[in-house]
Amino acid sequence: MVSVAATHRRRGILTSMMRRQLDDVRSWGEPLAVLTASEPEIYGRFGYGIATHQMSVEIDSSRVRIAVPPDGQNVRLRFVSVAEGAQACEEVYRRTIGARPGMLARRPGWERLPLLDPPSERQGASPMQCVLAERDGQVVGYARFHNKPDWTAAGPAGSISVRHIDALDPVAYAMLWRFLCGIDLTSTVRSRNRPVDDPLLHLVSDIRRCDVRVRDSLHVRLIDVGAALAARRYAAPVDVVFDVGDAFCPWNTGRWRLTGDAKGAICERTRDAADLALTVRELGAAYLGGVSLSALAWAGRVRELREGALGEAAVAFRSDVAAWLPHGF
Repeated sequence: MVSVAATHRRRGILTSMMRRQLDDVRSWGEPLAVLTASEPEIYGRFGYGIATHQMSVEIDSSRVRIAVPPDGQNVRLRFVSVAEGAQACEEVYRRTIGARPGMLARRPGWERLPLLDPPSERQGASPMQCVLAERDGQVVGYARFHNKPDWTAAGPAGSISVRHIDALDPVAYAMLWRFLCGIDLTSTVRSRNRPVDDPLLHLVSDIRRCDVRVRDSLHVRLIDVGAALAARRYAAPVDVVFDVGDAFCPWNTGRWRLTGDAKGAICERTRDAADLALTVRELGAAYLGGVSLSALAWAGRVRELREGALGEAAVAFRSDVAAWLPHGF
């Protein structure tokens, strides 16, 4: 985490830090840099694009019901201590990380991050609790959450704050949400970070009683345009020439031909006529497939120079599911 003291603003200190960081990353041979921002407007001028978004929900669980697919009776839920369930929960998470672009493969040591539970961050709620979802004796999902009791003149008004929830199949996922929304003496269930296309949106009986909000999450910066675009796969065959602008890292400026498909890609400099004109910021936003190049074009941030090129590139870059960053780093 970085900041500039209030007494030293507007002196170019952040710019010098970003210059040092991106030069260092380039010297290490890394094609990408990523970050999360305290304020989303800061990093666009340094070439970062907002590549993932996160959804927060606040469910009126006194009025909303959760639909459970068939075979829900085959899933058993049981409480365990957070420590007791840690290994099983981490294994479920590990098996889900390939499902969405932007998820983090936790290296040794990082698996402890979701278990941190300082009282100062509970806001009066209980210590973190853990429930496992099991089928045939195998763990197929889990939820970790806090319970905050409250009472009004009308009766109990407690709330549940969901810290983490993952499952290996739709039935287990729905059963976990039904459990969370059915805890006695509570009327609100909150989750601060879910994918913007979370299946929960289709499980609730009344979406109007779920306060849904979306905000930025992971910001992506292409350090080496050629290496970064060649490192990913594409949903459809693509052959397009980008005219890329990059004022902060000028080594990326120029025309790049991207040729690729679901098996791999090549991206090299070219003198061929450009099909699309954009900056490295737009490439960063679209890189994980969660932001459409077509949407950026309608915002005036991508220009189509060859008819049809925009649609071809947008389809190729897309992901079937929304990109998502499950937690900070």
